[in-house]
Amino acid sequence: MENELSETGAPRRRFRKRWIAWALLGLWAGVGVWNTTKPMPAGTNVSTAQARVAAADVQFLYDLTHAQPQGELAYEQRIFDEAFRIVDEARSFIVADFFLLNEHMGAAGGAHRPLSRELVDRLIARKQAVPSLSVLLLTDPINDVYGGAPSPELAELRKAGIEVVVTDLASLRDSNPLYSSLWRMLLQWWGNSSSGGSMSNPFASDGSEITLRSWLALLNFKANHRKLIVADREDGSLVALVTSANPHDASSAHSNVALRFTGTLASDIVGSEMAIARFSGWRGHIYVADAEAGPAAEDQSVALSYITEEAIRRHLIDAISGTRNGDSVSIATFYLADRKVLAALLDAADRNVRVRIILDPNRDAFGRQKDGVPNRPVANELVTQSGEKIAVRWYRTHGEQFHTKIALITSGDRFIASLGSANLTRRNLGNYNLEANIAVETAADSPLAIEMLGYFDRLWNNDGPPGTEYTAVFGAYRDEDKGRYWRYRLMEATGLSTW
Repeated sequence: MENELSETGAPRRRFRKRWIAWALLGLWAGVGVWNTTKPMPAGTNVSTAQARVAAADVQFLYDLTHAQPQGELAYEQRIFDEAFRIVDEARSFIVADFFLLNEHMGAAGGAHRPLSRELVDRLIARKQAVPSLSVLLLTDPINDVYGGAPSPELAELRKAGIEVVVTDLASLRDSNPLYSSLWRMLLQWWGNSSSGGSMSNPFASDGSEITLRSWLALLNFKANHRKLIVADREDGSLVALVTSANPHDASSAHSNVALRFTGTLASDIVGSEMAIARFSGWRGHIYVADAEAGPAAEDQSVALSYITEEAIRRHLIDAISGTRNGDSVSIATFYLADRKVLAALLDAADRNVRVRIILDPNRDAFGRQKDGVPNRPVANELVTQSGEKIAVRWYRTHGEQFHTKIALITSGDRFIASLGSANLTRRNLGNYNLEANIAVETAADSPLAIEMLGYFDRLWNNDGPPGTEYTAVFGAYRDEDKGRYWRYRLMEATGLSTW
């Protein structure tokens, strides 16, 4: 009788085990599908109507690090000087959102400039000077290592009466669903400990340690990657700056771009930021008085719109797709990997559009060496598949990064641009990371268009004293390694990457 029971019971037990395994697999898949396709939260995937702004109220800014002919590094920096001016002139409110705001250096040496300290000091000084000032700062949980190492900078700001909101990344879609589904089911409930751990801190070189739970959160590879600041001024006008630059000490020598402007569009940015703060637990409010749009003659104005997340991709692809024979596309970016953007560039080259791209060689990361992925295999693909119609040059970095994110399109007599925080990757353009760009449209012969294209041409042509070299020829980092190419394709498709 016992043998009969064991013989008949074993298949039932095997069936139950298979059923449990299939149920768990189905749950993992279901969690993954939902969290890669769920509705986007309020304040995200924004594409505002165009706002007309007087040309005098739009300012293109950039930071450049480059070697002089004598070999010494030169630093041209304007972006945070302007951001600090916005803080110093704020009347009733400041809203800021910065991905990195810390003194962490990674494996790098000394910082070129203590930007995090400068921003913290400016915000506190302005709050002390104007106690009624409302200051809302949004940032990413990377700054306190996902709860494992509380940020002294953020604590100092809170103590001064500044409202600091750490973004709730769990509300966003998952770019790395193979891992994030398991994290959501099994790991997120563990919380974290701020008293340290036994794991090395990837963001510091001082031997400090963090918890395993911080590492497990990091592996979701998601972020609030926005970089912007908005405030009002004594005359009642609103001013905003949207940039690719972080107030981060180890990033202080990076090359970056920004657009500063005044007008009613700034209130749309504030609305988006308040929505993100609310789904992250903030219960406050920033009152933004209605600002009157200044006079802007049609022949001297610029059309600006605020675009975020996937709206950045849609705008860029629409602009590229509208180009024809004789038009031009000029892109300078830290990362280029998004397959839809690459397809649009190849199609443009087939239409005899002039396509030029300046890329970071992806070799430096805060004192650590990288292997050139994704930019080097992507560049080789573009040059090869276009029959060398697409031209690529590499920015000459010297330990820092070419962190710029800008696209410039000349289409007939129109000039279209997009610049801000978004790298051209699936994670940045696919409604995963939080990103913020400004879309620009103006006449191709306008002073702003000439200035922005002049910036690009300066880098492309190495304009400067004899011996100046901002960029190098494509062959300097040409990479035909098939293994690296397919590794990039796998990482881009699955989200198993930091870019």
